Amino acid sequence: MYDITIVGAGVSGIFLAYTLLQTEKELKILMIEKGKNFIDRICPIEQGSNEKCVNCKICNKIQGFGGMGRSEGKFNYTNDFGGYLGEKIGNDKAINLMESVDKILCSFGADKVKIYSTENEYLSKIANENNCEILTTKVRHLGTNLSHEILNKMYLYLKNKIDIEFNTQIDSINKVNDRFELNSKEKSSQSKVVVLATGISGGNQFLEYCKSFDIEEYRCRVDLGIRVEMKDNQLDTILKDSLETKVRYKDDKLEATTYCMNLKGKVIRKYQEGFVMADGQNYLETDNPSCNLNFSVFVPKYFSSTKDAKEYATSIIKSINQEKHRVVVQRLEDLIKDRATTKEQLNKNSIQPTLYAQAVNLNDKVPKIYTDAVLKIFESMEKLIKEEIDKDTLLYGIDAKFYEGEINTNEYFETKEKGIYLIGDCSGTTYSLSQAATSGVYVGRHLLKIL
Repeated sequence: MYDITIVGAGVSGIFLAYTLLQTEKELKILMIEKGKNFIDRICPIEQGSNEKCVNCKICNKIQGFGGMGRSEGKFNYTNDFGGYLGEKIGNDKAINLMESVDKILCSFGADKVKIYSTENEYLSKIANENNCEILTTKVRHLGTNLSHEILNKMYLYLKNKIDIEFNTQIDSINKVNDRFELNSKEKSSQSKVVVLATGISGGNQFLEYCKSFDIEEYRCRVDLGIRVEMKDNQLDTILKDSLETKVRYKDDKLEATTYCMNLKGKVIRKYQEGFVMADGQNYLETDNPSCNLNFSVFVPKYFSSTKDAKEYATSIIKSINQEKHRVVVQRLEDLIKDRATTKEQLNKNSIQPTLYAQAVNLNDKVPKIYTDAVLKIFESMEKLIKEEIDKDTLLYGIDAKFYEGEINTNEYFETKEKGIYLIGDCSGTTYSLSQAATSGVYVGRHLLKIL
């Protein structure tokens, strides 16, 4: 019999487990993860053994110990974006807890890199005068290598203090005599409390856990947009004091936000949900930095269910991929003039693409709302930097960010089934490393008070 079982070993689950161990109470804790141990998470594409995704049953890139935290490890400490944690528990409390997350990270070596702030009062003032806003954050950007080092240290800290089962898929969760029974093909276990921390990789199985207790999602978000690649000094005016400035444009018809700004990074292929999309790689993730800057411009859309959200995204991405892992690209000038970019134009373009993509007219490939979003963001940026965006700037179709559906929970992330909690991205409340980790710390401290 366990006091607490954590389903999922991503960032939220890791920080929950760590928090639960900061007490003299002798709690019996089980962590169950369908993926592999951190050191065994080897992606064939990253190792160079495959050029294309082979759709592994368990995706080592996003599943396993550390979850999505295995990537570049960018912790944005803010309520401006990355989820609704501040709305749920209070903005001040959320920020204070994020500071605790950062202290935990630093105890495992994160202080090897400096924390920086993107706040800029001057830019914010100009933005507010031009129908947009600058979203601010404090950032601890670990980079891939340091992120791996920290996650491995956290695993070594946890492994002798709690029970961890890898390569284990929970098939069902039942309630028996005020205790939860978790069943897999290999075994069953019982627990007083169950915390679901499956992230965005929980998928249909996560929804099955919820349905068995009549817990339903009420809304699901999906972000689609264009990945931008421009010359590396284009945004020097607004990037001189930080590595990223996040711009949001909003009017009566459209909301768009820049995401994942990678100075001297590369545009790469992202394999997710069975699709191929244009993604960004930071210069800290590569031994061969580029001379470009890349980021995405996302437009959020909301649906009544995860199924509806994915069907919408599928209809767009599938038509671009054409079952050939196809990504498409267009020059900004050609988008404005509504003409297709040619291969010859790409070859002589002053901004050389870092990802091979088929030259097209994006107006024929993606809904107009996404090209409009790019143009509106660029219009705002030009007012901030006081110069035109280079017409050779490249626009890739299409990038996407998927979310789990939002589920009603109380202020402590407990569902209507007493004893079942949802934390991190599977709750639909958080969708960033920092807010996911913070939800783990928050619920961990709550559970220490009531157990």
